Amino acid sequence: MAVLPVRKIAVAGVLSAVAIVLGLTHLGFIPWFSGASVTIMHVPVIIGAILEGPVVGGFIGLLFGLFSLLQSAIAPTGPVDTAFTSLLISVLPRLLIGPAAYGVYRLMVPKLKTPSVARETLGIIIASVFGSLVNTVLVLSGLGIFGFFPWPMIGAVALGNGPAEAVVAALLSLAVIVAWKRIPLSGGKSNLSKEEDK
Repeated sequence: MAVLPVRKIAVAGVLSAVAIVLGLTHLGFIPWFSGASVTIMHVPVIIGAILEGPVVGGFIGLLFGLFSLLQSAIAPTGPVDTAFTSLLISVLPRLLIGPAAYGVYRLMVPKLKTPSVARETLGIIIASVFGSLVNTVLVLSGLGIFGFFPWPMIGAVALGNGPAEAVVAALLSLAVIVAWKRIPLSGGKSNLSKEEDK
């Protein structure tokens, strides 16, 4: 049976804890003019996936989804929380964020080649945006398919929040990953890229 390296386990644990703290403290929700808060709780999932791969990203996403489900069931704050007691709405979309973001990142930044700084930076941004949109589209689609909200309302939330969440996710993910990998934005190779080339 394959065993995850200590670094992957540590990163998964730390980022899972960050996601849960963001939820418990409500720091993961930013008030937005659309009336619905912009969430950044999925950002640790994206960061974990890009840094350590789809398994770590999927694990963080699973914990994020399960936490969302339990919080909605045990301490609901409004009628919207009822919808998130469904595994298909609270867990499945979050489980897919990491693998989706990692897949896009690897398409942009080949693993066995030395990527340029511009390509790596662009890869992080596009992967983060895609991962965020996966969460938005799947969650909102579930809310519509299962009849929790009318489609016009879901469309309005998607247009009002989706782009904002994607931009915030890209900026936060880029900042954290650049610091972690120490990508020299002025040129050169990141430390992690050097390790992957070995």
